Amino acid sequence: MTKILLSLHVLAAIIAVGPVTVAASMFPPAARRVGVALPVGAGGGTEAGDVGTVRLLHRICRVYAGLGIAVPVLGFATAAAMGVLGDAWLITSIALTAAAAGILVAFVLPRQEELLERLTGGQPVEHARTARLAMFTGLFNLLWATVTVLMIVRPGSTTGA
Repeated sequence: MTKILLSLHVLAAIIAVGPVTVAASMFPPAARRVGVALPVGAGGGTEAGDVGTVRLLHRICRVYAGLGIAVPVLGFATAAAMGVLGDAWLITSIALTAAAAGILVAFVLPRQEELLERLTGGQPVEHARTARLAMFTGLFNLLWATVTVLMIVRPGSTTGA
C-alpha cells in the first residue's frame, strides 16, 4: 500500500504542481507582451501579445492549484503509512509546502488576476508589477524545488541512497 500511495503522491506532484510552476513562470512575460508589437518571423509584420494567452496561463494556475491539494493529502497518507510523520525532513517539507501554497494563494494568483483585469480592460501594465509577480513566482518555484530535493534526499532515509 505504501508504494501505491507514494506513486500517487509523486504523480499528483508532477501532474498538479508541474503545470502551475511552468504556467506561473510564463505569465509575467506573457503579460508584458500584451499590446506590444512583436516580430512574426521571417515573413515580416508584427503581432501584439494576446490576452487569451495570459487568461489561459492564469486558468492553468488556478485549476491545477486546486488539483494540487491532492499532493499534501497523499503525502500525509504516505508518510503515515511509512511511519515518518515525526521526521525532521518531513516536517520541514510540510512547512515549505505550506509556505509555497501561501505564496501562491496570497501573492501569485491575486496578482495574476489584477494584471489580467487590467489587460482585459485595455490598460497597460507596469513592468514593476510583472517583476514583483515574477519574484513571487520564483519564490514559489524555489520552495517547491526545495521540497522536491528533500523528498528525494530524505535525511536519515533507509533506502540506502
